[in-house]
Amino acid sequence: MSARNDVAPDTLGVELTEDGIVVEYTDGREAFYHGVPQKVTDTLRTQPGKLVQVLVTDPTETEGVLMYVNDRNTHDDILEETGVGRVMLEPDEEESLFPGVEVRMDGYAVEVEADPETARGRVFVFEEDELDEQSYEMVSE
Repeated sequence: MSARNDVAPDTLGVELTEDGIVVEYTDGREAFYHGVPQKVTDTLRTQPGKLVQVLVTDPTETEGVLMYVNDRNTHDDILEETGVGRVMLEPDEEESLFPGVEVRMDGYAVEVEADPETARGRVFVFEEDELDEQSYEMVSE
């Protein structure tokens, strides 16, 4: 497995539907995150080993920025072509993805804290592997 780098994200199209969330990549392809996200008011701790993605929408909820956290499978070129960003963190390392959105590694699990008011949009977290997909929305109490 080759080394992976941090990649800056681009603005992507977003559509919130009754059945889930559609993200349109800059290359025209779309990803669909199924289901209504579970609301989370505290720190979200994902399961170790899952692919974690954080989406922050703009106030209109029609655009957003998508970041992968510690994704070692996707080549830098693919992320740059699609507009998806990536941050690579070591265990116990923490980083601000966006104003109001912090991620940190707790061993091999990702923890996400978010203040949607500071982020000025909605904050979604997707946790998935080849067997399961979960979605969450970080909300204020």
